[in-house]
Amino acid sequence: MQTEKNNIADEGSLVDSAAARIRELLIAGEFAPGQKLSEHQVSAQFGISRNTLREVFRLLTSQRLLTYIPNRGVFVAAPDEVAVIDIYRVRGVVQKGAIHAATKGHPALAKMERLSEKGEDFGLKGNWRQVGTSNMEFHRAMVELCDSPRLNACFDLVLAELRLVFGQLEDSAHLHEPFISLNASLVSTLRHGNNDSAASQLDLYLIKSERAVLGALQRSRR
Repeated sequence: MQTEKNNIADEGSLVDSAAARIRELLIAGEFAPGQKLSEHQVSAQFGISRNTLREVFRLLTSQRLLTYIPNRGVFVAAPDEVAVIDIYRVRGVVQKGAIHAATKGHPALAKMERLSEKGEDFGLKGNWRQVGTSNMEFHRAMVELCDSPRLNACFDLVLAELRLVFGQLEDSAHLHEPFISLNASLVSTLRHGNNDSAASQLDLYLIKSERAVLGALQRSRR
């Protein structure tokens, strides 16, 4: 009986680990929205059995990151405008909470600063996909200001889904460039301990970002 429980626990741990790795690849933009996933290829890539992979697919489907179509297979999700609106609703609640929780000496602030500078460097090189990745990591670091593993895990799902929205759009300057300086401004404001001012900046930031993303998504579907 104990051996059976251990096997179940090990299987669950393997599923969670593989799902986390796939989410990381989604956040990094390594899977395209609408892409069909081959059980054979993905199970070989992650070194897991196809039975385990099916459990991983079921978990990620429940998290809205994959879509199962009967008789066709499993596909990477392609979130629509309704999903975008809800994603930004969640971002507003979680990230403003993080801003209000921030302390001047928190290590996540230094991480945000490094990622802001990294995004600026990629922008100067015209590498807008990497600007997008740095920006994702910047906002992930912002949530780390809360010191909450549960919020971090929740926000990873939001970021993965958001990256699938960006994956439907052209990685261009107009979509990313305006937010490079805004990231630097947010860090500076938090460094000075002006959390209320930073929260106001973030409000405007998210409104601007949501409008830009919704507009770009609608244009891509014409």
